[in-house]
Amino acid sequence: MKKIKVTQVRSAIDRPERQKRSLQALGLRKMHQTVEHTGTPQILGIVEKVKHLVQVEEI
Repeated sequence: MKKIKVTQVRSAIDRPERQKRSLQALGLRKMHQTVEHTGTPQILGIVEKVKHLVQVEEI
């Protein structure tokens, strides 16, 4: 599987609770925080739900 780097670039303030929980599930707590994940279908699905809040790069 490929690795991806996910960085939060927009705030979760005034977002639906579901999107806030998706960011927490990815391990993102602060703005400009970066985490690495394996590109599994589950992770890619979560990223798709919050793609307007995060930036994704392949490693």
